[in-house]
Amino acid sequence: MTLSYLTKPFSLFLLMAALSTFSLGSLAADNKGNIEPPDNHHSEMVALVVDINTADAQEIADSLKGIGLKKAQAIVQWREDNGNFTHLEQLLEVKGIGDKILELNRKQLTL
Repeated sequence: MTLSYLTKPFSLFLLMAALSTFSLGSLAADNKGNIEPPDNHHSEMVALVVDINTADAQEIADSLKGIGLKKAQAIVQWREDNGNFTHLEQLLEVKGIGDKILELNRKQLTL
């Protein structure tokens, strides 16, 4: 069975709409219809690994979920006061870092 001329564009539209929902996510099309990735460096598609013993506060804040600059500075301060972290659970000793934040970021953290 062949689709008529009028149903082809509509079928193509439905297919593209479904694909954009499931596979293109945050990608956007320019005014020519070209698909481009998001322009920011906080893309959810990229998981950055952060070494909490070497990263500066800005890198920590930019890379981890639920950690702003103030908490990131507290992490760096803890490291300066106590030496390098020897296990990730020591982050719980930093004011403002709880179990939830640690678990949100555990896969991105390294020592």
